Amino acid sequence: MGLQALGEIMAHVRPHEVFYLGPIPVYSTVVNTWIIMALLVLGVFLATRKLNFIPRGIQHIFEMLLEFFYGLLEETMGKEGRRYLPLVATLFIFILSLNLSWFIPGMKPPTMDLSTTAAFAVATIILVQLIGIRKRGLVGYIKHFFQPAPFLFPLNVIEELVKPVSLSLRLFGNMFGEEMVVTILFIMLPFLLPTPIMILGVLMGLIQAFVFTLLTVTYIANFIHGH
Repeated sequence: MGLQALGEIMAHVRPHEVFYLGPIPVYSTVVNTWIIMALLVLGVFLATRKLNFIPRGIQHIFEMLLEFFYGLLEETMGKEGRRYLPLVATLFIFILSLNLSWFIPGMKPPTMDLSTTAAFAVATIILVQLIGIRKRGLVGYIKHFFQPAPFLFPLNVIEELVKPVSLSLRLFGNMFGEEMVVTILFIMLPFLLPTPIMILGVLMGLIQAFVFTLLTVTYIANFIHGH
């Protein structure tokens, strides 16, 4: 029974093939991500089609969120930080939506798949490097790795290479672990909804989206202001 239960758990959390594009398999992780993207586009359209000078409802929530990130960016980078709001806010909203997608019946959060979190991490770090080059110029970008002392150059390079690994594993590990706990409780207690764990899952999804976003802001600020 124990092995059977373990098999059920792994079958629930493991991505599976949905269809093929020629010889290329398209997994449930990709399909679920597409669904969340479509829902976000629809939600943004509905939320912004009738904007009011005095915000109310969902518009008020979005404006509060943007003001929060404006404050965070200004605190870390000054007024210049505001230009990075589209990147920062998009990361937070998208990752949070993926984290909480398990509320949709039958859907597994794409952030439970390491390939998704790795893609987020690699894309984010590449953007951070491009921001660093644009801000400092290519020569200044290279000099950045020799600060605060030239002998730290190898360690600074290694640090940049490790960042996507750290980002992806942190997000994946927390989301995978949380979903595993909820799945195990559902199997063990099928008639008793583990509401406290579900509430904890919402909080965890929110925290992990914010941590990923906050680290991105910190990495950008590192290139803006130096070590």
